[in-house]
Amino acid sequence: MKTPIYDFLQNYINSNTLRLHMPGHKGKNIADISYAMDITEINGADSLFDSSGIIEESEKNAAKLFKTVRTCYSAGGSTLCIQAMLAMMKREKRNVIAIRNVHRSFLSACVLLGLEPDWIYPKYTAGILSGQIPMDILEDKLKRTENSCVYLTSPDYLGKTADIKEISKLCRKYNAVLLVDNAHGAHTAFTGTHPIALGADMCCDSAHKMLPALTGAAYLHIGNERYGDRAKSAMSLFGSTSPSYLIMASLDLCNRYISEQIAEDINTTMTAIVNLRKRISGKYTVYNGEPYHLTLLCNGNDLADQLREKNIECEYSDNNVIVLLFSPSDTPEEIKYIADMLMECVPQKSENTYITDFPVMEKAMSVREAALSEFESIDVDKSAGRICAAVNVPCPPAVPIAVSGEIINENCIKIYKNYGILKVNVIK
Repeated sequence: MKTPIYDFLQNYINSNTLRLHMPGHKGKNIADISYAMDITEINGADSLFDSSGIIEESEKNAAKLFKTVRTCYSAGGSTLCIQAMLAMMKREKRNVIAIRNVHRSFLSACVLLGLEPDWIYPKYTAGILSGQIPMDILEDKLKRTENSCVYLTSPDYLGKTADIKEISKLCRKYNAVLLVDNAHGAHTAFTGTHPIALGADMCCDSAHKMLPALTGAAYLHIGNERYGDRAKSAMSLFGSTSPSYLIMASLDLCNRYISEQIAEDINTTMTAIVNLRKRISGKYTVYNGEPYHLTLLCNGNDLADQLREKNIECEYSDNNVIVLLFSPSDTPEEIKYIADMLMECVPQKSENTYITDFPVMEKAMSVREAALSEFESIDVDKSAGRICAAVNVPCPPAVPIAVSGEIINENCIKIYKNYGILKVNVIK
């Protein structure tokens, strides 16, 4: 029998491609984790959602490193952490105010929990993936919404960060809880800009995105003591009863890497990244964001093809942008090589097809009702006036356009087509 997945992986490993995409370990042999370590909850192995032994000890190590009230492991990625954070908000009957450029995992959690987010649309600067949070609108929402929480993504998919310190002050002023999807920012705990350090009550970090951990490894960080003893119960609502010990072991090893090596690696990689940015600044338009996300405003698909010819694979590209994702695991030599290759490439102009003024959508049904309804998949050109069912979102970047329950309009159709989405799910 053929083994197509294994064969692809072997070919990719043997190609020696430089990885400017997730995971953060970049395919380097940081630790030898094998099938022999793939166990279940045998005697002495502890239990993830009721930990009192080796898992609890490892999680306490993580909490010390990230300076949190409590840190819980997830073998189900940041998705499980997001589900748990929102479940705790549901238990407190909080109203969810959410910045619109969320990941689809947030919407899935809303469907499961029956939550109806009150949207704030960012001031978009690079399509639907990235934008600035309007603080005046946020404060107005907080004034008018009792018993609320704020949910935002920072860094967003293109690397732009929110002013979490000021947003956390607003939340405290109005007795709101601040939740941050920091999936792309686990490394920020060691650059001084982590959400917990800046005042967030809870956040999720995808350890595998920016740090040397296996795909699916994530941290749920608690900054507010009120939720320290509630997190595991919430996680157990959604997490598998057979979480991967390989993934948990990779978090354990990631802790060791953080403790022993990350400060030195961040120092050397940051210097190399700053030099790269300076070198290419005359040739490329660089989008403003946190340093490890190198986002270039150009015809990203064309540049991605040029880079593949030079054995470099990007994180994401479309007709207007390309994202090159670094991590502390990259070496200065690799970063210099990437700078050399970027200088050899010939960037083409963006197609300028973004609609940055995203339309405020009309809601016809609840998110839960629409997502769980019978649907049909139709050509996007025929979808105007139809109600969005289960969302159509490519991953990456997995940022929804129309949300389940909203009425698709002509501007939505343009945005769908811009991102290459030609079929959409609508209510029958």
